[in-house]
Amino acid sequence: MKKIVLLITLVSAILISHAKAAPQYTLTDLGTLGGTYSFATCINNKGQVAGDSTASDNLNYHAFLYDGTTMKDLGAGNDAIGINNNGLVVGGTYSGVAFLYNGTSIQSLGTLGGRFSIANSINDKGQIVGVSLPRRNSTYHAFLYEGSTMKDLGLGDNSHAISINNNGQIVGAISGHAFLYANGNKTDIGSLGGSSSALGINNNGQITGYSYNLKDEERAFLYDGTTMKDLGTLGHASRGWGINDSSQVVGNSYTLENSEHAFLYDGTKMIDLNSLVSVSGGWVLERATCINNLGQIAGQMTDGNVTHAFLMTPVPEPCTIALLALGGLLLRRGKN
Repeated sequence: MKKIVLLITLVSAILISHAKAAPQYTLTDLGTLGGTYSFATCINNKGQVAGDSTASDNLNYHAFLYDGTTMKDLGAGNDAIGINNNGLVVGGTYSGVAFLYNGTSIQSLGTLGGRFSIANSINDKGQIVGVSLPRRNSTYHAFLYEGSTMKDLGLGDNSHAISINNNGQIVGAISGHAFLYANGNKTDIGSLGGSSSALGINNNGQITGYSYNLKDEERAFLYDGTTMKDLGTLGHASRGWGINDSSQVVGNSYTLENSEHAFLYDGTKMIDLNSLVSVSGGWVLERATCINNLGQIAGQMTDGNVTHAFLMTPVPEPCTIALLALGGLLLRRGKN
């Protein structure tokens, strides 16, 4: 009996120490398509990452899809912006038309009637949102592309649809006001005092983005359906770019030295991602743009001369093996 009590005490001690420890990650430099610049814009739950990179000529951006081992070139003059869990990628082209990469080829999505469109997000149902010009010399209108049809959401001029979740909830901004669009209804989710923009939404309806406060300071926020929470900074301005279903938010903030650093908001505090990985060679993680439900984070890092896309993957908790071993021992002791 005393041994069982001791084992329970050990398990409790490990759990408490783990709860106080910051998460740790491995860092992967995704490289480039041959040039000196790449950045990641989105990640799915399979760990596939999409973004942009320059080729060896360093002239034009090429969209890419990283599958865990290889960075695949999706073509010059394309910007990859969103990806779903089926590996479908959306974005825009230099010719000014939204595209869908369907796994084998690039498909044009057309426009609302004008000369421009760009796709920003795609969910697992294949619904795509973005912005387009409905006619020549008009202003941007938010759209929903579903099936084979691009539909104006009817949110008016200067409306931008930025992200869509698997429930069909859409977020973005209209003339400097963050909004949520669901079931045909638009909700202004407010601000921290100034203008605001919603950049990401998870499948629980929680939203992140940025807003200016009454002092005209830019702040990352987390909106839970009723309240917009200021997530703070690493020193100066901050912006939330992505959120997963565990309410973890990633983005970028400026330090007191005015250096751009990527951050993770873990539900209680904002953490500089540079403190969670071993970074050598003068590299700095500047911006985290997305986080999946496995906790993997993608973004961009720089050494001052070149910029590369990165992928951070959580390291299994060091106490996991010990907990399993102790748990098994407890079971065996209990049976004896």
